[in-house]
Amino acid sequence: MLIEDYMLGFGKSFLFALATLIPILNPTATAPIFLSLTEGASNHTREILAQKIARSVFLLLTAAMLVGSFVLDFFGISLAIVRVGGGLLVVASAWRLLNSSDGGMERSARMAEGFTPEMAKRKAFYPLTFPISCGPGSIAAAITVGASLHSNTSLAMGASRMSGAVAGMVLVAFAVFFCFRFAQRLLRPLGETGTVVFLRLSAFILLCLGVQIVWDGVSELIIDVIQRANMTLPVAPNAP
Repeated sequence: MLIEDYMLGFGKSFLFALATLIPILNPTATAPIFLSLTEGASNHTREILAQKIARSVFLLLTAAMLVGSFVLDFFGISLAIVRVGGGLLVVASAWRLLNSSDGGMERSARMAEGFTPEMAKRKAFYPLTFPISCGPGSIAAAITVGASLHSNTSLAMGASRMSGAVAGMVLVAFAVFFCFRFAQRLLRPLGETGTVVFLRLSAFILLCLGVQIVWDGVSELIIDVIQRANMTLPVAPNAP
């Protein structure tokens, strides 16, 4: 194969991974959730959190793309089960956000004193990375991308395609970092009241997204049960 073929495979895989995962992750929509969950944290703490979340998103998506399908097959877990379990986590997180009080200056001051770097480290993966930033839908999409990029031609072409997809994951992680790092500046034009309204609206959208993910998984399970039932039904003999 010519070098142009490998470069073409790299470029197509890069764009494929980027176009598949960016709309699902949608970091601009999850940035207000990040801001709400880190209320009272300093700018330095938020910067550290944004770095950790972006790094965790990259590792999680890359691992799901490279070995996700093999791990699920090993444990006998279907993507439908992943969607149901992850969707329930999204629903629980969104529900807590919707029912949290708006607080005030005293509450923000107490949270600022308690939001230490150690606390930031504990919250970096759960719930800020999973399921808020990178939920079951994103993981399922990454697994699908990995399965779609397996090359049947040569090992070199497969490596070229996977390298392009990994490069796409790097750009996705950078987009997450950028949106989270500057979330406060992005929401500043809304003002205090507008920010509260936007945060509530984002939490409600996150709740609906979680319900949709659960429903997609349950629908797949129901269809699978129906198909298996139809396969086991006895065939009626022809009438004489």
